[in-house]
Amino acid sequence: MKSKSLIPVFAASLVATGGALLLTATLSAQQSTQLLPSSPAKGFGASVTPSYEGWYDNPDGTHSLLIGYYSRNTREELDVPIGPNNRFEPGNPDMGQPTHFLTSRRFGMFTVTVPKEFNAKSKLAWTLTANGVTTTIPVNLGPDFNITTNKSSEQDSFGHYNTPPVLRFDAKGASFQAPVATPLKAVARAATAGQAMTLDIFADDDANYTSATNAPLRNPPPPVTLVLSKYRGPGAVTFDNARPKVTATKGGKPGEPFEGKATAKVTFSEPGDYMLHVQANDYSGNGGGGFACCWTTALVKVAVGASERTRQTGNQ
Repeated sequence: MKSKSLIPVFAASLVATGGALLLTATLSAQQSTQLLPSSPAKGFGASVTPSYEGWYDNPDGTHSLLIGYYSRNTREELDVPIGPNNRFEPGNPDMGQPTHFLTSRRFGMFTVTVPKEFNAKSKLAWTLTANGVTTTIPVNLGPDFNITTNKSSEQDSFGHYNTPPVLRFDAKGASFQAPVATPLKAVARAATAGQAMTLDIFADDDANYTSATNAPLRNPPPPVTLVLSKYRGPGAVTFDNARPKVTATKGGKPGEPFEGKATAKVTFSEPGDYMLHVQANDYSGNGGGGFACCWTTALVKVAVGASERTRQTGNQ
């Protein structure tokens, strides 16, 4: 049975000290069997729900909206181009959101910067249709959504406040800290279709961490872990390792300032403009251990050209 009605749904709620991770959604159900929140995860054919994580102020008076999503697909990755099925409104439908959607929950994948005048009464919404289910989430500057992404709200077991890792793509290049991924600040690279591109990633971290109890880590993971993924692009993207190891050049234990480097090989199946998403987690883990801090995101924009063989074939 199909329904054309709009059904308000509260799909998930996670509230933490220092900020709120809260998702609200309005679902236009194409198939009643996939209504949220009772729709279970499955391998293929499930919905993808946008998630509004919260907002924070910028030094210039503008505001950044932090947004992620939850895919109920455990195996299927989806491509939804900018347009009727993947749009912001009112205004420009393209606000830097992904067009490639990974599996499971993805915290704070990108930011949207809004002007000083944008306030709690201003309207902006992201609408996403995936596998026949349309979900719309409103985003605003309500006080309950105010978060701090660049510093933890509580001290760790060493008496320190945690901060996110710092990412660079050149040893002395521009740095990124906190979940700040936006196409407006993407690092530019060039590649050739079918040929592996080398992506170097430099990461620094204070080696502090945030947890629910602040108890000492018994079996600490690496100080910084990386997750690489396709964000936009016309073809398939493959990584020799989507979670490349960050080899330490300094530190390596909790409380010891850390520096390291990772390298990945990335191959693009066809020419075109792509974006890669890079996420760095510290000891706190994915989603900051339940807090709005402390992880870092950045985008790499790659112009992929045709191979010489393809160009020659095309000219014949």
